[in-house]
Amino acid sequence: MITYLVAAACAVGIVFLAALMTRKAKGVTDDPAPDGPTTGFTGAMLSALFLLAFAIAIVVPWTTNDAARLNTYTESQAVAEAAWAATDLPDAEAAQVQEGLRGYVEFVRGTEWRLMADGRLSQEGWTRLEQIRRDVSAWPAKTTDDKDTQAGVLDEIGEITSARRQRAMDAQAVPPSGLLVVTGVSGLIVLLFPFLAGARPRAMTLVPLGLMAALLGIGMYLTLDISHAFAGSLAVRPDAFTGVLEELQRVSGSG
Repeated sequence: MITYLVAAACAVGIVFLAALMTRKAKGVTDDPAPDGPTTGFTGAMLSALFLLAFAIAIVVPWTTNDAARLNTYTESQAVAEAAWAATDLPDAEAAQVQEGLRGYVEFVRGTEWRLMADGRLSQEGWTRLEQIRRDVSAWPAKTTDDKDTQAGVLDEIGEITSARRQRAMDAQAVPPSGLLVVTGVSGLIVLLFPFLAGARPRAMTLVPLGLMAALLGIGMYLTLDISHAFAGSLAVRPDAFTGVLEELQRVSGSG
């Protein structure tokens, strides 16, 4: 942040230095009018800067949300595959693994999903997965087929764990704070620029200015509202885990 402030101060210093150097130069004229070339150029650049920052502030969370949503389906599919792989275990062990997976899914879509809005996952979720892994590893595989089945189930549990780690990263991902600050400050400057330039809007000219202010406010609220993958109007929902519960039920019935 200090670097950004120093860069901004240097840029402002260059402007004032240029103004001093050209003040007494020949062939230059004063430009005090609100609709003069200086104001027109500055207004266009400020608008471009705001639009650039605003676009990035929208695109980055949108992309993050899409990736987070896709990862929830990856994790839920790994749960389903682990349940199917467990059907080759003895009946008692298969039922134990499938019940553990079902409890894990219900916990994720319920208690843990509410925690993810605050950017964190529950330690209990990790404990549940670890317990399933221990149960499978403790099964005394005697034949080669038994060992292959055990390894297959453990591989699928590893896929669940990997996807869960990615979900933990998605829950913590937010746009850079500097980006939101630049978007907010540039939007405020664009809104106040006509007044800063010396214009005094009156009567009907206040209508489009008011509309622009309203749209800027909505835009700024939108950037804050979608800045977290698991909170806000575009939050990722637990649809993937809700859907996999039905498949787990089918797996248990087929076993």
